[in-house]
Amino acid sequence: MEGYKNFFVHSLALVESEDIGEGTKIWAFSHVAKGAKIGKYCNIGEHCYIESGVIIGDYCTVKNGICLWDGIVLEDYVFLGPCAVFTNDKYPRSRNKNWELRKTIIRRYASVGAGAVILCGIDIGRYAVIGAGSVVTKSVPDFAVVFGNPAKIRGFACACGRVILKISRKSRAIARRVITCEFCSRVYSFDSGKFSWIGGPPLP
Repeated sequence: MEGYKNFFVHSLALVESEDIGEGTKIWAFSHVAKGAKIGKYCNIGEHCYIESGVIIGDYCTVKNGICLWDGIVLEDYVFLGPCAVFTNDKYPRSRNKNWELRKTIIRRYASVGAGAVILCGIDIGRYAVIGAGSVVTKSVPDFAVVFGNPAKIRGFACACGRVILKISRKSRAIARRVITCEFCSRVYSFDSGKFSWIGGPPLP
């Protein structure tokens, strides 16, 4: 679209922010408010609203039908599936002038499935995977796979995105084990409920 340099804005989108990174694409019927920040090479789908104060890192994907509110931060390479829902007020009331903004951070390479609901004031860890339709009420550790209502940890994913460990209450108590991803050969340890990378190809 004419009038924008180094990034693309569809003719039916409204972009008021001047802080848009190189190579980013913003598609039809989306509105980026003044004061929002979007990094480079992001893809913002149709029918999205990005409020003033939102920070989106580089190489993020925001699929159709998502509203991001002040206080929401996406680090680099975050994926948000269609119609994922976010909030920023734990005790909402109409026209409440004394409401408290609760910040939510989605860490690097985390993926949020379609239609998931992310309540405010929490962190979604690096490489975490949120299942479609889940309701996430508390922070999610790095690499964790969570789903359900409320969402619970059901396993852990490799940095490549594959689920490589499924867990139950019993498996959380098992002594340390080592898991190798058969898709990318990264090596992880699982010890007393903590999952961490220990070898193989470096994490992106």
